[in-house]
Amino acid sequence: MATVYKVLGQSNPSATTATTLYTVPASTSTVVSTITVCNQAASAATFRVAVRPAGATLTASHYVSYDATVAANDTTALTLGITLATTDVITVYASTATVSFNAFGSEIA
Repeated sequence: MATVYKVLGQSNPSATTATTLYTVPASTSTVVSTITVCNQAASAATFRVAVRPAGATLTASHYVSYDATVAANDTTALTLGITLATTDVITVYASTATVSFNAFGSEIA
């Protein structure tokens, strides 16, 4: 089994739009070490992060973070060590279009 350390996904979603940040590829497991949330605006914003097993339809039980605040011109790092299986999906959402997300971790194939 090979482990590849990498940037898993990057997204700057439209405001108030649930957007896929990362989907685990076929025949692969993933460990997400950190997700960063960067607010590039001069006012605070809120964000959401959800993990959808096997790409399930988004429900309340999937949220890891819900309407958390990221300060103006600041970055929040979520160091969680999330383990994911094939076809699991990380979905992100922000209150404004000035928030970007990055996921870092390793894929095991």
